[in-house]
Amino acid sequence: MRATSRQISFADWELMRQRDQGIRLEPLLEAISGFLDDQRDVIERVRRDLVRGLKQPDSGRHGLTATQVLRSLVLMRLKNWDYRELRERIADGLTLRQFTDFYCAPVPKHDAFQRGFIRLTPQTLRAVNDLVVRAAVELGLEDGAKLRVDTTVVQTDIHHPTDNTLLWDVVRVVTRLVRRLAKALELRRIKGFCDRTRAARRRMYEIQRMTTRQRHEQQTRTYRVLIDIAEEVVGNARAGLERTRTMRGKDMFADIAIEELRRQIEHFCGLGDRVIDQARRRVLFGEQVATDQKIYSIFEPHTDLIKRGKVRTPVEFGHKVFLAESAEGLITQYEVLKGNPPDEVHVASSLQRHRQAFGRAPQLYGSDRGFFSEQNLASCKHAGVKVVCIPQRGGKRTGRREAYEKSAVFKNGQRFRAGIEGRISVLFRGRGMKRCLAEGRDRFELWVGAAVLANNLMRIAAMLGARSPRRQKAA
Repeated sequence: MRATSRQISFADWELMRQRDQGIRLEPLLEAISGFLDDQRDVIERVRRDLVRGLKQPDSGRHGLTATQVLRSLVLMRLKNWDYRELRERIADGLTLRQFTDFYCAPVPKHDAFQRGFIRLTPQTLRAVNDLVVRAAVELGLEDGAKLRVDTTVVQTDIHHPTDNTLLWDVVRVVTRLVRRLAKALELRRIKGFCDRTRAARRRMYEIQRMTTRQRHEQQTRTYRVLIDIAEEVVGNARAGLERTRTMRGKDMFADIAIEELRRQIEHFCGLGDRVIDQARRRVLFGEQVATDQKIYSIFEPHTDLIKRGKVRTPVEFGHKVFLAESAEGLITQYEVLKGNPPDEVHVASSLQRHRQAFGRAPQLYGSDRGFFSEQNLASCKHAGVKVVCIPQRGGKRTGRREAYEKSAVFKNGQRFRAGIEGRISVLFRGRGMKRCLAEGRDRFELWVGAAVLANNLMRIAAMLGARSPRRQKAA
């Protein structure tokens, strides 16, 4: 049964009594806990996701409540822990049990937290962030007078992609899954399928060790052999699936596992076809394959290649993320983008969303030169922005434009804009947003949204803590 909150036991009352005697949360977590206690709409949003798809959500074993899922997710991103450490810290910590609403109840295994978190949808987490920002506005913590925007890249959890390593990934993964299928069917081996991992590994390492000169002279022949091996493995795997189509396991659970293995083999064979075609076109035919047609990982096929003109990181693999931050450090907008769109396309939409959140346009809008265009300047003026701090990108500046960019107002606006670089650094190093360890596009968006939510709750808690006791009580 998925409840909003759980029933309090006598042991919980004793734990609360000890808290009153001096065992308390650290001030930051205590402020976040007090803020979340008042956000009933947020808890209800999470509860809807947890019961989504269940035929009888009010019956069955008690699962994690919506409060426990949300608070555990926030704690995980605040401390940048993995699932195992999260579970161990909550189980061993008296104050963390209070914060996550477990109190004296048994803490489940780490995979229960993972199952609870992935029940959430990216849309729900974005709505939760919007509700948190709205609550901060209602408490008078943020007025939306200033807005600064920027884009960054969050990496997916993949190795650096090359054609030879991708072909090797296809061979080893498909071979491993076919072995598991044979074991599930209680066969020694699937007829017609040969293990070519040793030959593929040798060709992959041979290409890896080549010098630049050897690549020009020898890599085509070695690549042709590696491509043939990958093609053979994929073809034999499909033939093996066809031969064993009518075979069943010893019981119902074995049949479910067999069907899942078949689905995975089909999935990776389809990705293998794309990798083989890509390698053949690029290496053997010398064709320039378009970026949107390439695949950079068979484990995270949604990964994009991002070029932002950075000297230290000319090429990044992941997804571009748009962020908009207020003067108080709240991330009021975030979006995981598809592909590598130019920054300038986000100005008009960010102004519109800011007006929806705060009821008016910001008085100051700051960004780097990547957001510059004459149309964006006109959009800001039309929306009612008083100070538009977007440096001109390229071209010769007019005397009026040059004088404006040298003015104190513009320079102060650019100093304010630079603050979002520090916020991105905090999200990367402190909230774990630099590299997404979750699998799939939806979980990638959940990862980013959870980091943003943790940041916003920390900023709200800090602002509430800075208020006088009388203003805190009034709020």
